[in-house]
Formats: sequence, C-alpha cells, structure tokens
Amino acid sequence: MRATCTVIALPFLCTLAGMREARAQGTPATDFPRKPVRVIVPFAPGGPVDIIARSIAPKMSETLGQQIIIDNRAGAGSTIGTELAAKAAPDGYTILMISGSHVMNPAMVKKLPYDSVKDFTPISIMAEVPSALVVHPVLPVRNVKELIALARARPGELNYSSPGRGTLGHLSAELFSSMTGIKMTHVAYKGAGPALIDLVAGHVQLLFAALPGVVQPARDGKVRMIAQTGRMRSGSMPEVPTVIESGLPGFVVSSQFGLLAPAATSRAAVDKLRAALLDALSDPTVGKRFAELGAERVGSTPEEQDAVTRAEIAKWIKVTREAGIQPQ
Repeated sequence: MRATCTVIALPFLCTLAGMREARAQGTPATDFPRKPVRVIVPFAPGGPVDIIARSIAPKMSETLGQQIIIDNRAGAGSTIGTELAAKAAPDGYTILMISGSHVMNPAMVKKLPYDSVKDFTPISIMAEVPSALVVHPVLPVRNVKELIALARARPGELNYSSPGRGTLGHLSAELFSSMTGIKMTHVAYKGAGPALIDLVAGHVQLLFAALPGVVQPARDGKVRMIAQTGRMRSGSMPEVPTVIESGLPGFVVSSQFGLLAPAATSRAAVDKLRAALLDALSDPTVGKRFAELGAERVGSTPEEQDAVTRAEIAKWIKVTREAGIQPQ
C-alpha cells in the first residue's frame, strides 16, 4: 500500500519540484503576473524618463491586472538603477526603464557593473525623443549651413553648453563636429537647466538639447531653434527642419525610451509586458502626454530594440574615440 502511494505520489512530487525549480530560475507561470511589477527608473522623479514611465503605468496596470510600481533609483548617470535591474531575478517582476544614457554609457564609463546588451532582455522601445539644435538669438545664423560656415571661419571660438560630460548634448555636438569637420569648445554644466540658462544669457552660443526642454524657450524667442535631430520633423515644431534636411545626411540623434528585463526573462513574460505597453501607447491620454513632451510613440518588437541598442552603442563608441574622449 505504501509502495503504491509512493508510485502515485512520485510524478506529482516531481512535477511540483520542477515548478519550484522553474520559478527559482525565473521562468514565470502561465498566469503571469501574479503580483505587482516594479519598473526601475534610474533617474530622479520629475525628469522626462520618470514622466514617461508614470504616463504608461496606469494603463499597463489595467491591462496586466496588477499594479505597476515606479521605483526611482537615480545616480551615477543611471548606472546605479541599471545595475540593480541587471541583478534582479529574471521573473518579469522587475523591469527597467531606459533612455539614451543606456547606449552612451558603454562609451563613457570604463568599468560598467553590467553589460548593456548581454545582461538584459529587450521588451520594446516605447518612444523616441529627438533633440534640437538651438543657438543664441544674436548669433548670425538661421540654419545649419550658416552655422557650419561660421564655425569654420572661427575654429574653436563657438562655445556649446551641455548638461555634462558624456550626456546626449555633449556627444551630439561631438558627432556634429565630426561629420562637418568643425571645431567647437565644450562647456559642461551640472544639468540641462544650467546649460540652457547660460545659453539664454549669452554665455555660450549653442546647445543640443532634448526637444521638449527647448520648445517653449524657442517659441518665446529666448533661443533660436535652427534644426531638430530626428529622422522626421516633430509634430511639436513642424516648421523646423531636421539636420538631414539641412544638408547633413545620416545625422540622427534621438533618445530611445524603452523597457528592458533582466537577462533570461522568459519570452512569455516579455510578450505580456509588451502587450500591456502597446495597450498603453494606444491610449489617447498617453498619446496626448507624449505629444506634449515631443515624444514619438514607437512600440517596437524586442528584436528591433535589440538591433537599435547594438547600433547606438557602436555609434557612440565610434564618436567618442574619434573625438579623443576616453571613458572614465
């Protein structure tokens, strides 16, 4: 009798052990998610990445049937929060919100505590936010060609501000200089706000900045927007041409806002998370909020996100090496 019970119970016990082992390895059950999902935002509250994360969270929560918890873990140029996500259990319950810093850090940080590709599973690029090239109103240029001509006539005399070394604004200007053969002087600030304030004050002559942050100053006449850096014109400033239209083929700089999961997260969990994201992106309220921020909704596949990430990392490594910028 005991032997018979053992034989009958053994398959059940083996199945139970297998389920426990699968869960220990991070493979979610078919009823994922069974508890709240944490989204690590590796920046302080109130910034563009945080705002976009909180814009999609309510609709994603509704679709998943579980709460989306935003967890801000700012510091070290986004590497603190990113490392935390990389080391999280690959069960789908901890995911990471990224921006352009994710693909720039490999070029700027000598020893990252994670691999920006291998330690993550792509979910989707949710949006792209182009940058804009703005100049002080007294600078005698109204388009990219005139700026290039002026910079060539005055090598090293034009100063551009940025939110800091290795930021999108810094590397965008280095890419611009590399592609045009001009020389400008970098003035680094501690944040986007001070970099813009000193441009408005006339202490520097130009700035590459995320489009949402300079739309209003441009409309107010405090700065002159001469180009935007997306593949296409942004709906928030449709009258301003792209750098490509302005005669510089291939110049595209945009910050991809996306979701990643730790490496080895199951495709089942990824697909459910992406489906919830797509539902959020199709919501009119979310669409309006993105438009206000100058963000273009994307909703890529994981494979597309992986390809973009690899290409962007390679691009910025090339830019920094050609500019003689060494990782620190």
